[in-house]
Amino acid sequence: MPSTSIVMPQLGESIAEATVIDFLVEVGDTVSTGQDLLEVETNKATMNVTAPASGIIASWQVEIGESYAVAAVLGQITTETSSDRPAASAPEKTNRPQTAPPAEKDPQPKAPENKGTLAPGVKPTVGGLPVPADGAAASYISPRLKARIQELGLRSADLAGVAGSGAGGRVTIQDFEKFIAELEHTKQTEASSMRVAVADAMRRSWTRPLASVGLPVVLDPILTHRKSFTPKPGPTLYAIRALSLALSENSAPAGRLIGRNIVHPTSIDIGFAVEVEDGVLVPVLKSANVHTLKELTPRYHELLKHAQERRLPTEATGKSIATVTNFGTFGLTWATPIPLPEQNLVMGLGAGRKEPVWDEASQSFLPKTEAALTLSFDHRVLDGGAAGRLLSRVAELMSHPEDL
Repeated sequence: MPSTSIVMPQLGESIAEATVIDFLVEVGDTVSTGQDLLEVETNKATMNVTAPASGIIASWQVEIGESYAVAAVLGQITTETSSDRPAASAPEKTNRPQTAPPAEKDPQPKAPENKGTLAPGVKPTVGGLPVPADGAAASYISPRLKARIQELGLRSADLAGVAGSGAGGRVTIQDFEKFIAELEHTKQTEASSMRVAVADAMRRSWTRPLASVGLPVVLDPILTHRKSFTPKPGPTLYAIRALSLALSENSAPAGRLIGRNIVHPTSIDIGFAVEVEDGVLVPVLKSANVHTLKELTPRYHELLKHAQERRLPTEATGKSIATVTNFGTFGLTWATPIPLPEQNLVMGLGAGRKEPVWDEASQSFLPKTEAALTLSFDHRVLDGGAAGRLLSRVAELMSHPEDL
């Protein structure tokens, strides 16, 4: 009988691999086109691999807890054609070799009893070792040491805690091997694929000169305005809407410096940071400047729920021009978040606190709920003045929520 390969699909932009975490069907099961076969985990979400054709699962060529690249063959489906169907009489025995293993010969071990949960032994394919915080950073790295680092699947940033004994603080191969040997006697916990992905994104972001500015914003107008909504938009959504309008007036601050040109965004798509287990996901609100606050509210809550479940749809991730993060939910009053590698801006909102604020109308200090509004940016594209004007415009828009 002919067979069709089950391959790892492209599960999203920049997704190169995924980890198998559960079998939804077993060898010998009959499946139909589009039926969910495997549950896999990327560094952004948990998704399903579907059947490319109808037939019988002939074999699995993957193991739970292992990562496989896009287009890798995961298994085989035996498909049936009209020529394969036996006559109405009893089927004849044939000596032809089978194109798929018999159903009783399962080449893939059964999934563990706690199917559906990520096994403790899952290993991300991107290597990494914990690095102590003390010690001088590695400076010059010789070709021999570079080769050894690559052999172990590490990066030069992983050597930040290695104190070099060579000339000028140079890290020698002996320093490196001693460092690796000492790690064997220390407590280690395995980094999840999500944590490795976040670490890689932040490493790439930090190759740019980043800076931050901040100013206070009064939240009382927002807190009053949101009472008239069901469901209620959170302060984060007000900040997203205000930032989108400010950038629609002047998109240059969200542009990216490519060579000698600043490339302006074609759409004001704003992401928002959502904390998940051992990492952060960034759902994206498309064309946030076009839709009103009322129109954005149900979509925001829908994406928030999907992100918390780590089941974001592919179209709701990537290609945003800025991110808004509400670090005030952790009780923080001030922070300097780092923009994603593909972005120039990240705006943060701190925790609201009652503060005495000068009121011009009454010529007195009045108690108001005030929070810090911060903006971290690529200093190659923006200077402090331009960043300050953008942030001031956002704060102005947030002070008139009825216009959002």
